[in-house]
Amino acid sequence: MSETLVIVGMGMAAARLVEELSRRALGRYAIAVVGAEPRRAYNRVLLSSLLADEVGEADIELKPASWWTAMGVTTIFGRRVVSIDREAARIALDDGTFLPFSKLVLATGSEAVRLPLPGADLPGVLTFRDFSDVERIRKATRNGARAVVIGGGLLGLEAASGLAKAGAKTSIVHLMDRLMERQLDPAAGALLRADMERRGMDVYLGAQTRQIVGADRVEGVLLGDGTLLPADMVVMAVGIRPQADLAKAAGLNVERGIVVDDVLTTSDPRIHAIGECAQHCGIAYGLVEPAYQQARVLAMHLCGGISAYHGSLTATNLKVSGVSVFSAGDFLGEAGTQSIILRDPGLRSYKKLVLARSEGVTRLVGCVLFGDTQDGLWYFHLIKSGTPIDTMRGDLVFGQMLSEKQAA
Repeated sequence: MSETLVIVGMGMAAARLVEELSRRALGRYAIAVVGAEPRRAYNRVLLSSLLADEVGEADIELKPASWWTAMGVTTIFGRRVVSIDREAARIALDDGTFLPFSKLVLATGSEAVRLPLPGADLPGVLTFRDFSDVERIRKATRNGARAVVIGGGLLGLEAASGLAKAGAKTSIVHLMDRLMERQLDPAAGALLRADMERRGMDVYLGAQTRQIVGADRVEGVLLGDGTLLPADMVVMAVGIRPQADLAKAAGLNVERGIVVDDVLTTSDPRIHAIGECAQHCGIAYGLVEPAYQQARVLAMHLCGGISAYHGSLTATNLKVSGVSVFSAGDFLGEAGTQSIILRDPGLRSYKKLVLARSEGVTRLVGCVLFGDTQDGLWYFHLIKSGTPIDTMRGDLVFGQMLSEKQAA
C-alpha cells in the first residue's frame, strides 16, 4: 500500500521533487501537492518577461495538467494550509478540510520583504514576487506611467526591466553603491548601470528611501537627500524571507528558515523542507538551483537511497534587461588572490577571473562576466572541481576552446 506524501507548496521546488520521485519510485507514494496560488507550478524566473508581454501565461507553466495526472499526483491549488497537526499527522486547509500524511514536505518558498516606511500602506505600493503581483502591476501600469522600483538587486532589476518594456517611465532606487552587489563587482555593476540608463531607466545609487509620499494613493518617493521622485506606483523589491510561519506554529525548529539536516529532514523525522523556506547549515538559499539539488537528495532519501546534501556553490547566470551576466565563487577577490581582467568597451563586454595559488598549484576560485557569458558554466566547473589551471592560464580568459587547445 502506498504511503501518503503531502507536499505543501506548488512551486518550482515541489514540481522538481515530484519529477525526481517519479524517476525512482513511481507508485511508492500517494502524492498530494497543495498550493495557495490559484494555478499550477510556474517558472518565477520568467515573471519579468510575462510583465513585459514577451511570453504568455501558458509559456511559464512548468508542467501541464496531464503531466501531474500521469504522475498520479493529486493537485490542490488555490487553497492555503493553515496548520500542521503533528500529533494527528494531518494538515488543515483554509476551507476546513484535513489531509492526513505519512510524510510531509514543506516547499512553501519565500515572501517579498516590505520596508516599514511611512506611506508604505498607500494604494499603488506593490511587490514583485509572484503571478498575482504581475497582475496588480499590469493593472497599475499605463503607457507613460511613472514607476519607482526600490531595490537594485536581481528582483528589482527584473521588475524595472519589465515595467520599462511595458511602457512605464521607470526609476531604480538602491541603497548600495552598485547594482546587484551580491553578484557583480564594481566594474560590472557600472556597466550594468550604464546599460539600464541606456534603456531609458534612471538609476539612483547610495540612495536611502525616507518615505512614500501621497494623500489617497502614491504620488512620489522621498529620498534621504531630499530628492522627490514623482511616482504613480512604487514596487518594493528589497529582498525575500523564507515562508516559515507554518513550521514555526507547528513547533518545528525555525531560525531564519526551517532548519533541516543533510537529508532535508526537520526536527520532526516525518517532516522535510526544501527550497527557499529551508535553512541548511545556517544558509537559506533564495535561488532555484539549490532547491533542485535539495529535491534530488530528498527524493533519493525518500526512496531508501543513500545521499546527502552538503550545501550549494551557487552561480548567477541570467539576462538582466537583455544583457547576459554571470558570476560565481569569490568574484571580488579576497586577499592573496590575483585577477585577470579582459574588457572590451566597444562590445560592452567584461570578464574577470580570480585565481588563487596554494601548494604550488593555481586554481580558479571566482569569476564575473558581463555581456559575453558563453564560457560561464565552464568556469563554474573549474571552480567547483578545483581543477589546476597552470597549463592554461595564459589563455584562460579567452575561453574554453582556446584554453583547452593550448593545455593539450
